[in-house]
Amino acid sequence: MYRKIIVCLAAVAVSFSAFAQNRLWYNSPAGKVWEAALPLGNGRLAAMVYGNPASELIRLNESTIWSGGPNRNDNPDALAALPEVRKLIFEGKHKEASKLATEKMQSKIHGMKYQPAGDLKLDFPGHAVFENYYRELDLGSAVAKTSYRVNGVQYTRSVFATVPGQVIVVRLTADKPGSISFTAALVTEHKPSAVAVVGNDELVMSGTTSNKDGVTGKVKFQTLAKVRAEGGSVKSTGNAVNVTNANAVTIYISIATNYVNYNDISADEGKRASAYLTKALQKNYATLLKEHVAAYQHYFNRVKLDLGSTDSTKNPTDVRLRDFANGNDPQFAALYFQFGRYLLISASQPGGQPANLQGIWNDKMDPPWGSKYTININTEMNYWPAEETNLTEMHDPLIQMVRELSVTGQGTARNMYGAGGWVTHHNTDLWRITGPVDPIFYAMWPMGGAWLSRHTWEKFLFGGDKKYLQTVYPALKGASQFYLDYLIEEPTHKWLVVAPSISPENAPKAHPGVSMAAGVTMDNQLVFDLFTNTIRAAEVLNIDKEMVVKMKAARKRLPPMQVGQHGQLQEWLEDLDNPDDKHRHVSHLFGLYPGNQISPFRTPELFEASRNSLIQRGDISTGWSMGWKVNLWARLLDGDHAYKLIRNQLTPAGLNKGENSGGGTYDNLFDAHPPFQIDGNFGCTAGITEMLMQSHDGAIHLLPALPREWQSGSVSGLRTRGGFEIKELVWKDGQVVKLTIKSTLGGNCRLRVPNVLKGINKAATKGENPNPFFVIENTAAPVISDKAKLTLPSLKETILYDVVTQPGKTYTFSK
Repeated sequence: MYRKIIVCLAAVAVSFSAFAQNRLWYNSPAGKVWEAALPLGNGRLAAMVYGNPASELIRLNESTIWSGGPNRNDNPDALAALPEVRKLIFEGKHKEASKLATEKMQSKIHGMKYQPAGDLKLDFPGHAVFENYYRELDLGSAVAKTSYRVNGVQYTRSVFATVPGQVIVVRLTADKPGSISFTAALVTEHKPSAVAVVGNDELVMSGTTSNKDGVTGKVKFQTLAKVRAEGGSVKSTGNAVNVTNANAVTIYISIATNYVNYNDISADEGKRASAYLTKALQKNYATLLKEHVAAYQHYFNRVKLDLGSTDSTKNPTDVRLRDFANGNDPQFAALYFQFGRYLLISASQPGGQPANLQGIWNDKMDPPWGSKYTININTEMNYWPAEETNLTEMHDPLIQMVRELSVTGQGTARNMYGAGGWVTHHNTDLWRITGPVDPIFYAMWPMGGAWLSRHTWEKFLFGGDKKYLQTVYPALKGASQFYLDYLIEEPTHKWLVVAPSISPENAPKAHPGVSMAAGVTMDNQLVFDLFTNTIRAAEVLNIDKEMVVKMKAARKRLPPMQVGQHGQLQEWLEDLDNPDDKHRHVSHLFGLYPGNQISPFRTPELFEASRNSLIQRGDISTGWSMGWKVNLWARLLDGDHAYKLIRNQLTPAGLNKGENSGGGTYDNLFDAHPPFQIDGNFGCTAGITEMLMQSHDGAIHLLPALPREWQSGSVSGLRTRGGFEIKELVWKDGQVVKLTIKSTLGGNCRLRVPNVLKGINKAATKGENPNPFFVIENTAAPVISDKAKLTLPSLKETILYDVVTQPGKTYTFSK
């Protein structure tokens, strides 16, 4: 009998764990808290569902509803001032250089802002008192549900944003016929705007976006909400639709704008919105749902992650978040990993706009930082998980934006710097501006093109498609051409440096409040990275041999990385780092992650200096900064420290204390800078991936940074450079017990693993991996301060294997 009870309880525990595996769920509504509402999206449309029984609120977005219109923000006075600004920097007069750059280089247009479409409000009379409440976001189907009981009737709402249908669908049901009565209305803060009812059952809302920085708002949009009731009656009252005593109701929401591309706003928003709606209305709810789930799962189901589970899975998501930092809930990290993948699928779809600072979700007319594209890390971080977590199609909108910036940025390169190629600074927007944004302290960073271009090359490394590479090569080439023209010899070492520039958003203690500099470490790493990637792309395509020679010559003259007096990787050309600096940006560690210039196996001094820098910078910071640090500690092969950062990040917003206090996570698992920024979600998803698998350093390194809490588990579907896919990786007690890997391109598969594997005959030979997708450019020897005290890293023993693979074949190995 006792055995039966134990078995039964175990079955219940397993069942509940499976239920909670890919669900965010709560036992109370979001109320008025946007960061507690649940996000839905199809890459173009987005909704935040509050789940309030009496007054349901669904906040709506469309990815091209931005303030302003086509514009440029170059400063034409910059070119004449450039020589003097450089002269002042090289003379050590950074404050004077900054003052001149403010007068002559700073822009008057600081980017447009992403704005909401408005709200759908559903008011249910008599539903203020309820019981048996439950709401969830099912990551397995991308459907949000709300359920509760009023007067003995169980009500259920289901909402999803469909890619095939291009509408948002709201389904209302009850377990007793004739029980559904409510009023529906559309509202918006945009002025001018208008709301009307067509017939008895269709809400129509039109508006035009805001002006900003002297740029007139020219995006016109229209929102349609069609109410279809089964049973009961539907009628209009003023600007609202009333439904009475229905059995079930489906609401179809369509939104469209006049935006065609960054310099064309000639579309008819009304015709577009009507076309989307008409197409959706031709299918019933069940068909729309089935097609939606199939399209979504085509991407989401590619990757599965099991890190184990505990009784914590029985708790609502907000309770698990509260307990995670000091509890034992490994499945919560797996849930957060999959939530990041869910958000990327929902915010970034082929043919659409890239995920911005808030992804695609925004409830404010004037959102923080305009909810733009901040390209000195945040936009790039959004796409760190794209290739490795098998969402390469979601990468496409960012790649397309790079193509577009490589066109608009040519004018900025020419007009501001007298250079060829193209350039962009630390922010852009829907209109693909490329000039400086914000005060010069933040703005004087002409490196956005270098970092963004990296994504075009990384996509090729994972997929190996030469036809694709041909389409992005002009952007790589143009970015490199700019730096060939812009680099200037600095007077002390005769190195080629980027000047003027900054180390993003930071300034050395030696000249507080003044960020202006030359040859900062991140810039040197970025240019090295860009030249290397462009050289390899040109060699793959067998073109531009003369330019390759020039890039190789310039690359040799870049400053080497330097280890300063505190044993740190220097952030600036001079040894100016303050070991007490807790700044959120750790820009000089780009070469460690996402770059591959710093390695435990190839550059041990730089590896240790990076570790020292990260320790000095501290753990607690803004949400996105902690997400970056998860990746950095994973690259430092320290799984326990990486996991500590995950615990820090998965702490309720406001509880973390420190110089950059407040970072963490909101109840709906949105990342808290604070305020909400989505980059931290994506950064941590990428970091969890890096803890389990890395492929940047000449081999596929399995379990490189496994924390004590994840000593056993499994993952499937991760992708690596060179076109390999981890079909199954199972580990126990920190060792690989089963590995199944598929080769899509063929070639040598070099594995780095913690233990001996059966089924592999050939241990890896010493030397470079012969697979061209794993070629690593040698990093220059660092300059090390005489005052620096470095302890070279002690690395765990690993085993290298080489497996010669054939395209399309799968290989399995075991312990």
